[in-house]
Amino acid sequence: MTVMANRVGIVGGGAAGLVAAIAAAQKGASVTVFEGGDRVGRKILATGNGRCNMTNINADLKHYHGKRPEFIFGAKNRFWVDETLEFFSNLGIVAKTEDDGKVYPYSDQASAVLDVLRFKTEALGINFITGFEVSDVSKTKKGFAVTAYNGRVEYVDKVIIATGGKAAPNLGSKGVGYDILKGFGHHITKLYPSLVQLKTETTVVRKLKGIKLNANVTLGTETEYGEVLFTEYGISGPAIFSLSSRLDNQTEISLDIMPEYTYDKVCEMIYIRMCQNPNLPLENFFVGMLNKRVGQALLKYCKVEPLSRYSVTMSEKEVERICKTIKCWNFKIEGTMSWNNAQVTKGGAVTDEFNPNTMESKYEKGLYAAGEVLDIDGDCGGYNLQWAWSSGYIAGSEAGEGGDNL
Repeated sequence: MTVMANRVGIVGGGAAGLVAAIAAAQKGASVTVFEGGDRVGRKILATGNGRCNMTNINADLKHYHGKRPEFIFGAKNRFWVDETLEFFSNLGIVAKTEDDGKVYPYSDQASAVLDVLRFKTEALGINFITGFEVSDVSKTKKGFAVTAYNGRVEYVDKVIIATGGKAAPNLGSKGVGYDILKGFGHHITKLYPSLVQLKTETTVVRKLKGIKLNANVTLGTETEYGEVLFTEYGISGPAIFSLSSRLDNQTEISLDIMPEYTYDKVCEMIYIRMCQNPNLPLENFFVGMLNKRVGQALLKYCKVEPLSRYSVTMSEKEVERICKTIKCWNFKIEGTMSWNNAQVTKGGAVTDEFNPNTMESKYEKGLYAAGEVLDIDGDCGGYNLQWAWSSGYIAGSEAGEGGDNL
């Protein structure tokens, strides 16, 4: 008697979907990836500014968010950073770890990561159907029916939803996975753009457009150190991206633009400058201490004007205002940039409705979810790709069970 291979369908050919496909095929399953775009892995190519920040050796619970971030423990106990690095090493990637724990391919090419994944899928005989925009997935007597908008239907025994979220729709993330999961009774949290630039009141930031500086950035009770970029609409940079994932009704974000120095030391430095350069116009007072434009904007923000005044004319109260602002410069938050600018989605399918050890739905046997479509998002720095690799691998391994090992 001939035993039919276990048919596994994967909706989405991104990071989670590709690893899920490999894991399922390695279990002996017959795997088909349904990709709405004309090619797979487009978002992988954009990660890490084209370098692909594959993971972070510091990946742990504190870097993940969602209603129940501890959901990651199922993946963490089974296929996490070490297993991921071994997986990619076996595919041919030589990795390097930078001081902040970020891991990149030694070649600094995101295309290399996508290439080795594609090479492996080809070697395993995985079937790709591109241009297949899935409109619906339903359970039938023939198995799961995967239906495209053009009416084409494909049948599989098990299906993994790895569609990504709503972030970066230009790279193929359109949020279809949420509707598919809703069709099986799953619930979706409210969705927000994350790892995204923040819009602020623009009086100050427009004057500083294009300037970068390192700062301690505080949002509520959370503080991140990193590069901040001023833009015409607000603030950007790695520290801002990470904190955007914790945005929850806060109205202000603050910058400590001299984090290496205490408040008292900053005051001392300013008084010394006043004594050494009493007749220096305020417009040049911070040259050599801060970016000149930042210094001028700071003085105007503190209402220490006109800038044609000599430094010696600053009062004690004015110096106090300046020092306080250097250590805590508040910017009013007016929202985030759009989904087009976001790197990841905050929110997603409620994780309580999935088995954290298998990624299988608790509502429908044979239905799995992986990656960004679930209510798990990570900080900036390789954490989201780690979640994609891990959840995809586990979903694929579990869905692939029932085939002959290759």
